[in-house]
Parts: sequence; C-alpha cells; structure tokens
Amino acid sequence: MDVLFQLLFSPLPTSAIISLLAVAAALLVYLNMRPDPLRSPFDLDQQTLGIKDGARKTALLEDNNNLLAYCYDDAKTMYEVFQRGLKVSDNGPCLGHRKPGRPYQWLKYKQVSDRAEHLGSGFLHRGLKPNADTFIGVFAQNRPEWVIGELACYTYSMVVVPLYDTLGPEALVFIINQAEISTVLCDNQTKAQTLLQTREEGQTPVLKTIVIMDSFDPELVERAKKSGVEVLSLQDVETLGKNNLQKPIPPRPEDLSIVCFTSGTTGNPKGVMLTHENVVSDAAGVIKSFGTAVVPSTDDVSISFLPLAHMFERVVQTVVYGVGARVGFFQGDIRLLPDDMKALQPTIFPVVPRLLNRVYDKVQSGAKSPFKKWLLNFAVDRKYAEVKYGIVRNNSLWDKLIFHKVQESLGGRVRVMVTGAAPISPSVLSFLRAALGCQIFEAYGQTESTAGCTFTVPGDATSGHVGVPLPCNIVKLVDVEEMNYFSSNGEGEVCIKGRNVFKGYLKDPEKTAEALDKDGWLHTGDVGKWLPSGVLRIIDRKKNIFKLAQGEYIAPEKIENVYVRSEPVAQVFVHGDSLQSSLVAIVVPDPEVLPGFAKNLGCRGSMKELCKNTEVKKAVLSDMTKLGKGAGLKSFEQVKDVYLHHEQFTIENGLLTPTLKAKRAELKTLFQPQIDQLYANI
Repeated sequence: MDVLFQLLFSPLPTSAIISLLAVAAALLVYLNMRPDPLRSPFDLDQQTLGIKDGARKTALLEDNNNLLAYCYDDAKTMYEVFQRGLKVSDNGPCLGHRKPGRPYQWLKYKQVSDRAEHLGSGFLHRGLKPNADTFIGVFAQNRPEWVIGELACYTYSMVVVPLYDTLGPEALVFIINQAEISTVLCDNQTKAQTLLQTREEGQTPVLKTIVIMDSFDPELVERAKKSGVEVLSLQDVETLGKNNLQKPIPPRPEDLSIVCFTSGTTGNPKGVMLTHENVVSDAAGVIKSFGTAVVPSTDDVSISFLPLAHMFERVVQTVVYGVGARVGFFQGDIRLLPDDMKALQPTIFPVVPRLLNRVYDKVQSGAKSPFKKWLLNFAVDRKYAEVKYGIVRNNSLWDKLIFHKVQESLGGRVRVMVTGAAPISPSVLSFLRAALGCQIFEAYGQTESTAGCTFTVPGDATSGHVGVPLPCNIVKLVDVEEMNYFSSNGEGEVCIKGRNVFKGYLKDPEKTAEALDKDGWLHTGDVGKWLPSGVLRIIDRKKNIFKLAQGEYIAPEKIENVYVRSEPVAQVFVHGDSLQSSLVAIVVPDPEVLPGFAKNLGCRGSMKELCKNTEVKKAVLSDMTKLGKGAGLKSFEQVKDVYLHHEQFTIENGLLTPTLKAKRAELKTLFQPQIDQLYANI
C-alpha cells in the first residue's frame, strides 16, 4: 500500500507530467471522437418472431402482422416515388453521367420528369396504349436515358421489359415474342442492328419500332424500312411528344410495372411479373430495416453499375429516388469503376461479393512483409472489436494509418453498402466491416421476391447468415425429405409470402404453379436454417441436386461455396452424375494469388503453365480438401480430382448468367473432355 501511495502522490519529473498530460489529452480526444454505439431496434438474440404455420417475421413487426406496403403515404407506386423525390429534393440533381476524365454532369429531377412525359407522350402519339398491356423493351447499358425510358412507361401506366446485353439472340427473340414487344428503346446502333437482324430473319414479326439513344447512320433507317421496322432517334420521339403532350395517366399500386426476365441456367428465360406495390414494398422494407443507423436523405449519392435489368439495382434506385437523392452512372466500362468512384464520391454503394472479394484481395496483397501483415491483422482486430460493440466509423487512428487508402479508392464517402446476388465469405465480410468503416448489409432474395426477402440488421456484426425477413414479407421453412431437411429441426426449403412476391411468370401458368403454391407461398429452391438468434442461414440448394452412383444426393453449389474460400481458388465448378461414384471439379485459380502460391512450391511460369503443373494441381486440391473437412463436407461430397483452367468463367464467354451464377449445362458441355479424363484417371 505504501508503494502504491508513493507512486500516486510522490512528485513526478516535469517531462513525465507532460507525457501523462499528452496521453490523457489524446485519450480524451479519442473518446470524444468515438461515436456512441448503435442500438439495434430489437434484441439481437431474438431477431425474428414465430407466427402461424411455422412462419417467422422480423421483430420490427412485433406489435402486429401488417406487412409493410410502402414507406411514404404519397409514394405508393414507382411514378409517385419519383414525384416525391422531385418535391423533397426541391428539384435537386437526379441523374449523373460523365465522359472520360471529366466531372459528372447532372440532370435535375424536373428535367427527368419532363423528358419522361415527352417520351411517353411520343409513344402514345405513335399509337401505343396507356395501360398495363403495353410492354416497352429497354435494351441498353445503365445510363440516364434508361431511367427516363422506364419513367416514361410508369407515367402512362405502361410496362417496362429490360433486355440484357448478354442474353444472346435466341433469348432476345424469345422475350420480344413472349411479351409481344413492338417498341424497343436501345442505346446504340450495334444493339439496334442485333434487333433488326432478328426481324429480317422473320423471327420477331411483332417488332415495329426501334428508338435509339445515340447517333446512328442514316442507312440503318432505309435498311429497317425494308423489314417493316421504323428506326427513330430518342430526341425525335421526345420532340414529337413535347409537341403533342398528354397528361400523365398514373398507375395503381396493383398494376404491373415491370416484367423482369430471369436469365436462368437452363431453358428459356422466365418473365417475372412485378407490380408497383411489389417494388415499392421491397424498397420500403429495406428503408425500415436500415433503422436509425442509415436514414437516406437528399444528400446521398448512389453509383449505378450493377445491371438496371436486374431487380437489385432497381430497388436500390427506388430507395434513392424516394428521398430525392442522386444516382451517378458509371462510364460503361467496369475497369473504369475506380475512377468513377473517385469522381462521384458515392455514399451508397450496392455491390456483389465478386467485387468485394477483389477489394479484400487487394488490401491483403498490399501487406507484403510479415510485419505489415501483422499490423494489418492487428488493426482489423481493433476495428472489428468496435464494430462488434456497435461502433462503425472511419476516423479512428487505424483508419488514418492503415485503411484510408482503401476507403479513398471507393471515393472516401461511402456510408452504406448492400451486398447481394451471391453468398459472401464470412471472413471477407468481417474484414471489410472493419476496414471500410461503413454499414455493410447482406441481402438475400430472388427476382420473384422483387429482390430482397431477408436483410441483416444494424448492430449485428455476425456473419455467415442473411439476416431476417424484410418487414414486407414473412418466411417459413418447408421439409425437403429427400435431402433430410425437416422444419421440425429448423431446416428446410425457404418459402416467402408477402407484398413483394411476384404475380407469376408471363404466359407460363405451369412454371408459375411450380414456384407459387395455392396459398401464395413462393418456393425458392434454396434450403435454409434458422439460427438461435432468429436469423436465416442458407445452407443448401434444392435445385441442381443429383445422385451419385451409390445413391447419395449431391448439391454442388453448397460444395462450391466451401471450395471458393480456398485462397488460390477464384472460381470452381463441381460435377458429378449418377453413373459415377465421386465428384470432380474444374477450378479457375486466382491470377493474383497463384504465382505466389506456386512459388512456395518451387514452381514458376505463366498462368497457363502453372495450371498444367502437376505439383500445383495437387497443392490446390489439398487446400480445397482441407477446407472441405473443416466445413464438415462428407467424404462423398469432396472432389477427388481437379482440372485447373487458366481463363475465368464470365458473362461474356457465356459461362455465367448476368447475375453471375454458373451456367452448369454450358460448363459441362465445354469441359466434357476434361471431365472424362479426370474420371479416367480416378
């Protein structure tokens, strides 16, 4: 006690006093800068509540079972959402675009609204009817005119049908005929020529008008006339409408707004019919789930690079327009996205795991020495400790020393990210929540549920799950007997019911009946598990299952999601069939990781050479097997041999769908010789 007394009360040298005061001042500044921890709107240990028939709802709906239909009383349709944005922004900037090396240029809300009225009036003057039976195709990359065309449809109760760049001619022909699209709005002459060719070959007799956003050759007009198609410029149709302006004919919430054709891994695309209420309720569910942690406002800016033809991006933009915020479009080249991010400085960043994996890899590969790796991991641990406590920020000492570069690479102002479309590795998600200093939400859903049907909540720093049902829908799990998943164990096929569930597939009652049961439940084909805290984890896939020769069921996507966590593995396609008793895989190594991985084995060479190296292949397979064991894969679920392929599966080479899912049939056909050889070796 005497020693302690002396330490506390004996005189200290002046230098020591100054040092203590400096430390105390630094601590005071740190504590003052450190924000208060987030308080979740409900108990994180009980995030969902059970209701009838084994279904569960978000704890946000604790007081009642009234599912959310909209967020604002004056915005119950997509048309009204945009008009609300015009009002609350006081005609602020709305849609931005840029040319290489130039700053963003902005169209204001009133300009967009006026141009949509002009374009819509132009369509009506040319004979199109202002009702939900009129389908207008949009065949373009993300840009302001895409949104203007979409809003033109909503202003006059017509329906927009997105056409993807990557669907290919056969799918384009199918969609145009299935939806009876007479008018298509496209961005450039190349796409117009693709459409025109289908008409010239007699495949799309319904196609009558092509409206082009960019300039085009006069010869195209003459060529089109010979096939009975009229080619017009967007500007001319807008001028026609301006001179023959018609009053808006707004839709009702229950009216059809969009038919979004899912690309599908096999067969023809399916036209998902979504009403205005479907889309508005999904966006409202997201806003409600943000809680007080993220309150969207007119100050927000979102970057648009994920395809507008998919509902993920559509819902994000619905959130943005409803609060009068801005959307800036990328230049159209994904390689220039970092430059666009720096110029735009977005606050809202919708992403897919593939992009986040690249951010993660870049940060990790930057820490080259053992000390730098240790320092990075230490900084992540310290930041993640704050995240787990509910503190999310980008102004800590670690942000200034370690993470500012990666934050600046995204523009430096991102405050909310939403990742969806595919699973994200828990380790990557936890790392980025610490490093980026912003709220990162993970969403799960499908086109048939408009986009999201579950969403993680603010304050929940755990990963490896997809959160809780959105306030616009409920979720239940249904037995999958053949795979030994039973709802009594909290496992089963994920089924969704709510205001965001689609009305059916266009002109396809058979497929509609497969997806929607008589009670209105959407059967997703995904297998989920309720965790003790009430959150949902996706653990398997009901579809794409096959039997091995010994009768064991295999869900390849579940296995692929395990193997893709292997450091040298960028992509993997697991294959098996009922004539074989084991699995094999086609693996695309990560080009940034493989050289270093191979160097540790004493192997060098180009990507192509390393993929042919037997030692490298053995080491990759060993790493995958080790991961598989750790993840609890059964022996028959582990691949027995792999083929290393040096080129990525992409949308452009036809091996991925536009939502980045593997096209299993195409992959099997392409790699059949290698698959046959792998089985011969086994």
